[in-house]
Amino acid sequence: MTDHTPMARVSRLDVISTGARRRWTLEEKQRIVGEALAEGASVARVARAHGVNANLVFNWCRLYRAGRLRRRHEAKLLPVRVTGESCTSPEASRTEPGGLPVCSAGTIHIQLEHAQVRVESGANPALLRVLLECLQR
Repeated sequence: MTDHTPMARVSRLDVISTGARRRWTLEEKQRIVGEALAEGASVARVARAHGVNANLVFNWCRLYRAGRLRRRHEAKLLPVRVTGESCTSPEASRTEPGGLPVCSAGTIHIQLEHAQVRVESGANPALLRVLLECLQR
């Protein structure tokens, strides 16, 4: 013998959809992060204004600071100035006919805000890339 109560037949069934998962484009994420990182901005208010959970915006900010909130193959172009004044080799006291100091062939001097890197010819390109990415952060 089973002990169950028969259920009444359902005449109406309402399905409430929570909607499809929202996908944010990279440009939208970058714009929202830009607003959230503005001076005096509240991440919670920015998130609420865009209908996003604040934890998600905090995560996007963390990714942005780590340099991971950009297109994979997005090239970053930096302003370049070609001068001879940064040559520090012993031959730098000599000048070429155009008045530029003589530097050893294949030497590149990179000056960032907080570091200077001198790359001699024959440097490992993969190692140089890792070094510059670390200095960029």
